[in-house]
Amino acid sequence: MALLFLARRSTPTSDRTQASAMLQRMSTPESVVQRQLDAYNAKDLEGWLATYAADAKQFELHGALLAAGHAQMRERMAVRFAEPDLHARLLSRVVMGHVVVDHERVTRNFPEGKGTIEMLCVYELAHGVIAKASFAIGIKEVPGHAESAGSR
Repeated sequence: MALLFLARRSTPTSDRTQASAMLQRMSTPESVVQRQLDAYNAKDLEGWLATYAADAKQFELHGALLAAGHAQMRERMAVRFAEPDLHARLLSRVVMGHVVVDHERVTRNFPEGKGTIEMLCVYELAHGVIAKASFAIGIKEVPGHAESAGSR
């Protein structure tokens, strides 16, 4: 009902802006991270970026900056989304306030071939979007190859 009221008194452009703001207010941290995972698995780069703040940062857990802002994140993920077998399977999720922690097994196409890697993903949300993400990267497993350190 509130959306109908907003739609009657605003322009089409402001309708989208207000609807987006309302969606952010209604979104829980868990639902935002789930939308991010769904967009990742659909290789929907724009949908994936929409779950992140424009100035969001991604890090190795307790380490180096991987990407800052949508431009760097887009560049980093466009290559990843080109992998034909890319898929993240959620193993577990913990939510505490504005922090969501996912344990995932990700299928990737590595230079050595198709394999998996375990990841621990820590998402910190602010204003209905992911503001900071940190990743602990496990052992890469590629059938027929010796195990090696994680790949970014």
